[in-house]
Amino acid sequence: MSSDHISSDPAPVTKPSNWNVPNALTTLRIILVPFFGYAMLQDGGDSIGWRITAFVIFTVGMITDKVDGDLARKHNLITDFGKIADPIADKAITGMAFIALSVVGSQSGEAWYVAGGEVWWWVTILVLVREWSVTLLRLSIMKDIVIPAAQLGKIKTTAQGVGLGFLTLPLVADDHAWGTAGEIAFYAAQVVLAIAVALTLWSGYEFFRDAWRQKRAARA
Repeated sequence: MSSDHISSDPAPVTKPSNWNVPNALTTLRIILVPFFGYAMLQDGGDSIGWRITAFVIFTVGMITDKVDGDLARKHNLITDFGKIADPIADKAITGMAFIALSVVGSQSGEAWYVAGGEVWWWVTILVLVREWSVTLLRLSIMKDIVIPAAQLGKIKTTAQGVGLGFLTLPLVADDHAWGTAGEIAFYAAQVVLAIAVALTLWSGYEFFRDAWRQKRAARA
């Protein structure tokens, strides 16, 4: 038999190991969540030093979100662990930011639906319900239906990161350490976050719509 025919069968495709840099960054992002929450809520959110620390932790977490995805796609390191852990890590750190900012704002003693110098509670609840319902549905149908991340969802994540990130800073501290620039940045961050919330709800609608269409097409 000619040696030209010995290797005619295609080489088996080996799955990348779960022990890789993108998954390590995803795990780091999950680990950072409680530390971020702790820093945000120190002294009721009134400590300038702890709020800046929280900003640094949150920024590191959001950067890892970008880096681990780029590395996984570039080096073909997409794993089952990454598919499950990555969206959980994303929702965990942004969800903690929403909750912490609402907790800090509710120190004013106002009703739950209007309290929140940074983020109103009703906004936080609405966003968390959307984010986790989409994540749970994505994980539950992962084996049957693959819905790639839409561009709108990526823009939403970026807007959330920018808005939440700046709001973690003590921009309107009682001692007015940030001055007029802090107030401008604060209200600009509120506008960005409002846009992010609108994109969050719309992209959630698109996800459920596409999931329903694919499910119906699969049955047909």
